[in-house]
Amino acid sequence: MATSRRSFLITSTGLVSALSMSRAVLAQAPAKVSETDPAAQALGYREDATKVDKAKYPKFAAGQSCGSCQLYQGKPADASAPCTIFQNKLVSSKGWCSAWVKKA
Repeated sequence: MATSRRSFLITSTGLVSALSMSRAVLAQAPAKVSETDPAAQALGYREDATKVDKAKYPKFAAGQSCGSCQLYQGKPADASAPCTIFQNKLVSSKGWCSAWVKKA
């Protein structure tokens, strides 16, 4: 089956376009966890640790935040970073959830 130069160029252009579009989709930042997300609600996630219900979560102690948690994938100074508990969605470094574990 002979391929003409024209069909080769059309096919190549389409392939290059598809690859560049898929790269743009992969380069998008991860989604941010919402306090209304079912997993976040189950773990008592709050974007601001000062708003944690201390009666409902007695494990919470002042000074605990996502930025100081072992599951937080960023630096403590980052405003937000992925969290392994929330399938690498972004959480606030000033947030907190009941899965908090002190960094080693």
